[in-house]
Amino acid sequence: MQHLNPLHQPIGFPVENFTPPQIPHFQKLVGNYITLESLTPAHLPSLYQAFLLNHTGSNWTYMAYGPFANEKDFLEWAQASCFGPDPKFYALLADQKPAGLASYLRIDPKIGCIEIGHIHLSPLLQRTRKGTEALILMIEWAFETGYRRVEWKCDALNAPSRHAAQRLGLSYEGVFRQATIYKSRNRDTAWYAATSQDWPALKKAYQTWRLPTNFDTEEREIYKLSELTIPLLVKQG
Repeated sequence: MQHLNPLHQPIGFPVENFTPPQIPHFQKLVGNYITLESLTPAHLPSLYQAFLLNHTGSNWTYMAYGPFANEKDFLEWAQASCFGPDPKFYALLADQKPAGLASYLRIDPKIGCIEIGHIHLSPLLQRTRKGTEALILMIEWAFETGYRRVEWKCDALNAPSRHAAQRLGLSYEGVFRQATIYKSRNRDTAWYAATSQDWPALKKAYQTWRLPTNFDTEEREIYKLSELTIPLLVKQG
């Protein structure tokens, strides 16, 4: 439906009585397969050990920081970067042990927009239902709390991140060329997002995928998440 102003110019649909949602404040989110906890210094040593399981350091390639030469450097980075309100970091616990990091950032309640980023899954979480559910829980919390838009941005050359965004049902919105510089190199930034209009169908897809009956005894998907979410995308890329 097109909306027009009194001058018969097209304008956006009305957003009336919008209540800005809360900033991320929860201490714990518990899913079927994983738990998220607000990051504390106590999580850091175990996280460092989990990240060391990526022996080549390839998981750090598209991060703005890392790899770290030693645990001391990692702890110093985390203390300086991970305990403010934005970005708001969470430890991802697999079998009650810290195995990954993720955060909310660019948190803007007044317009209902929030980004998920700083995602670093150790090999304990990569290509597992635990790692996927962690991100689903973060998206779910944002929309159920009242955010209108959840964003995901990554280096346009980071094919695994781009695939993950779309597998989670976030639609491609384009590339910002030469958007920033990190590690002394250019970054073109690919943008993905879902909106509150997308959420009802996306929520149903998540609920179907997360059912224990959707996995066999070796935790393999019966209904693949991408089969449920790709049809919901506004655009792929």
